[in-house]
Amino acid sequence: MSTAARGGVPAQGQAGPDPAADTDPLLHPDPAVAADCAATESLLRCWVRETGITGPPGDLLTVALGDGLHLVVPVRYWSPCGWHRFGRAVLVAGAGGREGGHPVDAVTVAALLARGGSGGEPVAPRHVADLAGRVVDSVRRTAAFIAEHRRAPEPPPGTSPFLDGEQALLLGHPLHPTPKSREGLGESEAAAFSPELRGAHRLHWFAVDQELAASDSALPSPAAAITAALRGPDARPLPPGTVALPLHPWQARELTHRQDVHRLLGEGRLHDLGPSGPLWYPTSSLRTLHRPGAPFMLKLSLGLRITNSRRENLRKELHRGVEVHRLLAGGLGEEWRAAHPGFDIVRDPAWIGADLAGAAGTEGAGGLDTVIRQNPFGAADRVLCVAGLVAERPSRTEGGIPAASRLCDLLHRLAARSGRPTATVATEWFLRYLDVVVLPLLWLDGQAGIALEAHQQNSLVELDAHGWPVGGRYRDNQGYYFRESRAAALDARLPGIGTRSDTFVPDAVADERFGYYLGINHLLGLVGAFGSQRLADERLLLAALRRFLAGSAAAATGSGLPARLLDAPTLRCKANLRTRLNGLDELVGPVETQSVYVTVDNPLVTAAGPGQVAAGPGAGSAPAPGASR
Repeated sequence: MSTAARGGVPAQGQAGPDPAADTDPLLHPDPAVAADCAATESLLRCWVRETGITGPPGDLLTVALGDGLHLVVPVRYWSPCGWHRFGRAVLVAGAGGREGGHPVDAVTVAALLARGGSGGEPVAPRHVADLAGRVVDSVRRTAAFIAEHRRAPEPPPGTSPFLDGEQALLLGHPLHPTPKSREGLGESEAAAFSPELRGAHRLHWFAVDQELAASDSALPSPAAAITAALRGPDARPLPPGTVALPLHPWQARELTHRQDVHRLLGEGRLHDLGPSGPLWYPTSSLRTLHRPGAPFMLKLSLGLRITNSRRENLRKELHRGVEVHRLLAGGLGEEWRAAHPGFDIVRDPAWIGADLAGAAGTEGAGGLDTVIRQNPFGAADRVLCVAGLVAERPSRTEGGIPAASRLCDLLHRLAARSGRPTATVATEWFLRYLDVVVLPLLWLDGQAGIALEAHQQNSLVELDAHGWPVGGRYRDNQGYYFRESRAAALDARLPGIGTRSDTFVPDAVADERFGYYLGINHLLGLVGAFGSQRLADERLLLAALRRFLAGSAAAATGSGLPARLLDAPTLRCKANLRTRLNGLDELVGPVETQSVYVTVDNPLVTAAGPGQVAAGPGAGSAPAPGASR
């Protein structure tokens, strides 16, 4: 495949065609069309990144498909950081433009792009079919989400800021080919189980004989006491000699069809107690449930294929969550808070599950294990998922802003309140964010040798009453990389660390993953969101980010990531489309081979320009007036 530039070339980081000249495709009055346009954009962003296109292709992106066919797509906005905006795609014979072309939907775009192969290798027909099926599923669900939020754009009264943010990701990951695919979830179930539909459901409870139960807790109470209390005072008594296991209702139904579970139910060693208790609310991951006022959240096993993986808890992840809590409670947390008092990890200090008969040679049998996660968020705490904060909302157009995100609303309010330009306020907000959310992540890597999978959905930002960032949190017991070079120091802090959690990786792997999740997905993704939503010029934000990386990020943390982001002409980047076309499940196998990674140009170098790079890492535009450093 190849691209050809046609028409005028929009400047990087700035809008191409005037956004007022035509309607944002995400705002099409038909939710199904809006969802299809969003899916097409995500596919094209993936393809552009994974095929190495860096410069603006012009007003039209032209993809050569072979046999004289071309996919031609208007470029609405070209982002140095990858958050491009595209118009409706057409299929044409020849490459002379859009005239005579036939409009194509997202499923057709997916199949046409897959036709070009994955990294030069032909794609197996079953993987092409799998991709197309997941695109269909993702588009259908996205259309339902858009329709519901257009019908009721505001959350129900009493919804906390935290839960509101978890329900805001209507379109999903902007660089994933099937961001909302959930194979196996029926239509009636989706209303209860989908955060985008503001769903709620009760827990389904099993009781398991104590000799089969498995658990750990770093809290004063054992895990079994915690789950018993979560059942509520009105729950019927447990069968003698058993402990209570909370399950997702979908998972409970599926488990009863599994032979080992069916056998134990028949023998009376496992008991199906059914649904009971108060309503719980799914967060952005679907399987982590939140209940306002409860002391804990629950991360349940859920065998649905969500995006690339089945989401059943792995025993090593459960050990990892408790291990990290003990590590932080043993002194590391105090050191971290002394340097960054506004940041912490949302702890996973306990878990409960079962070791079922017949699972010889393994811990557990899968599907019954649950993470008990502390709930530090009250009804008034303004703590939001970063991905939800920057997510485009195709249901709202306040102030003429296309598909305005919560971040758009927030920054326009701050600008109006201060009487300053939105771009100036946006740059100051970004600089404050770097200090209170990004610096702590770099500190933990540099000082403790722990790199976090800190992508936008795993990262939370705490806002003050006006909307300025003042702190943050990280969550996810899957996403830790303990550096092998720091094994002795970490073992001295917590003897035996990593033995059961399988968390130590070579430093090169930690560098690659930390560079992608924090550097590309989180930071460059944030810059791309600012730019594509017309909040600030991406080039200015990239210059501000360079100053941050060369200053406090390097001097105060000891992490090697700032230098790599500043100096490396290319970066290693996760390729979500190729990962899907290769048929990989990202939770299966060694961490080094769970996903496909490609090499991409580093916009912190390429967008800076030769003069700025030669002048030193801190060169570029100065921070906005009034910026807090």
